[in-house]
Amino acid sequence: MDRARRSLRSARNILEDGDNDFAMSRAYYAMFHAANATLRARGITRAKHSGVIAAFGQYMVKPGTFSEEHHRALHAAFNARGAGDYGGEFPTREEVEVRLGQAEMFVHAAEEFLKSTGVNP
Repeated sequence: MDRARRSLRSARNILEDGDNDFAMSRAYYAMFHAANATLRARGITRAKHSGVIAAFGQYMVKPGTFSEEHHRALHAAFNARGAGDYGGEFPTREEVEVRLGQAEMFVHAAEEFLKSTGVNP
């Protein structure tokens, strides 16, 4: 979870520097690290980003621990990161702000989940 929180902080700092595409990437990584932490708390590990996203849907969303909205936000952030990192797209500041808001809510939800399971996030 420390990496998730650091990614959020970095995303804000990078956005202030005007590097919207890099900020979008960091917002995704905040969500990715948080999702990974929730899975690990359940003894589930995956090697690939797509595997973490799929496992999060299967083991955290399907049973109702997290909402479909969380899963959609994680998947959308993954796609936005790819569009910026590999597709050369440059998101607007407003798009990044929306994604950062989603990432902050996602990280907070993951922290609350971990606390409820007795893990110190």
